Amino acid sequence: MTDNEVSRFIDLLGYPIEYYWTRPPKKGETVIIMLHEGLGSLSTWQNFPRSLSDKTRFPILVYSRHGYGRSEIIEGSRGKNYMHNEALRILPALLEELSISDPVLLGHSDGASISLIHAGSGKWAVRALILEAAHVFVEEETLVGIRAIREAYIKGDLKRSLARYHDDPDKSFYGWNDLWLNPDFRDWNIESYLEMVDCPILLLQGENDEYGTKHQINKITNKVRGSVDVRVIPSCGHSPHRDHPKLVLDIMSKFIREL
Repeated sequence: MTDNEVSRFIDLLGYPIEYYWTRPPKKGETVIIMLHEGLGSLSTWQNFPRSLSDKTRFPILVYSRHGYGRSEIIEGSRGKNYMHNEALRILPALLEELSISDPVLLGHSDGASISLIHAGSGKWAVRALILEAAHVFVEEETLVGIRAIREAYIKGDLKRSLARYHDDPDKSFYGWNDLWLNPDFRDWNIESYLEMVDCPILLLQGENDEYGTKHQINKITNKVRGSVDVRVIPSCGHSPHRDHPKLVLDIMSKFIREL
């Protein structure tokens, strides 16, 4: 988020969330919606939405999910199906409230999984998906990374860093981290949604992603019905848009222009 953007709040199912537009959409114009990662928020995208909007000329909606950023804090556990709840309840409510139809969903990590569930439900039109580091099942490599980041939060400077982006960093962090490390979450899987995804997909993953392997990419490409453009980014971790912003901007904008 740049100094030129001002976040606003909207009530969704009884809880306010923060959001902003890179510019207001015109009637009938295609909209890109950005869905952040498991520890992200509206502001952790920094200036990437503005850069992508300027490059593609598309309006972009950016928001913080409940429990993140300045949006309403969630008390208690989000529950094992928290991504299903976001994809099938919260996101549709947002689309209806803001009169958005047939969007391009751009999701990172948890946001990418939410995008796949939403598109794979077959209930709402989706123009295309842009997915960074998507998860469709739980890998041991993912859990190793999540255990490591827990240590960084407890013993390092991560808590102080997250406090810049979240009203309550403890609840934002542990609400996500505790859930992924709960043994009951080990069998979380959204592969059944993939078979109903028939829109074009741009799939990006860092070559050195510390939270997932290429098995995630293979599952998606083998099961979806739409066309898939796969880009594995060299010398890159879990966040391609942060590690290689110019390259990723070029790849995404080219995909969007060719829709």
